[in-house]
Amino acid sequence: MQVVFVHGPTGSTVVTVHRADGVSLVLPGYDRKHRVPHDLAHFATERALEMSGGVFGAIAAGGVFGNMRVVGGKPRHDAAARSKLLLDAHRETLTRAEVLAGVVHRAVEEDAAEQAHLLVRTAWRDLATEPFPWSDDHVHEAVRTLDELSVEWEATGTVRVIWPDHLVATLPEARGVRRGRRGRT
Repeated sequence: MQVVFVHGPTGSTVVTVHRADGVSLVLPGYDRKHRVPHDLAHFATERALEMSGGVFGAIAAGGVFGNMRVVGGKPRHDAAARSKLLLDAHRETLTRAEVLAGVVHRAVEEDAAEQAHLLVRTAWRDLATEPFPWSDDHVHEAVRTLDELSVEWEATGTVRVIWPDHLVATLPEARGVRRGRRGRT
């Protein structure tokens, strides 16, 4: 999936996502006060931590957040129901992605890259009871990637990236849907 970040007409970031199914969507940003776009932090963090159920993995699988709009292609006939099912199923991961991307974003904004692994681990303890699932190298990769993308962003006002195919959120089966033939009596 191709993702393009550009400066919007009001100074905020506009993200255009070109999904593999041919649908293109716009995700508006609300981050004029930051040097680095928050959605760019999501991209870098979720990719480095391989969070397929985060924002971009969910979008790649057909998720559409309330503030998004379709700008190209033809969505599936069941796109709204599929999106709801997908976003509901990955709600916990989406929350975790929001918090962790926020920490990585802050580390880059405040030039605190050397503290990022401690900050991310602290945030994780507030989110989950299970052990921290990533290495410090994963966290440093997220910070390094965001830092590199922010240099491009500041120089050109546009960043074009590819979301990896292996990081697409899984779609659970719809509850109450029966598959196959009914037995005859």
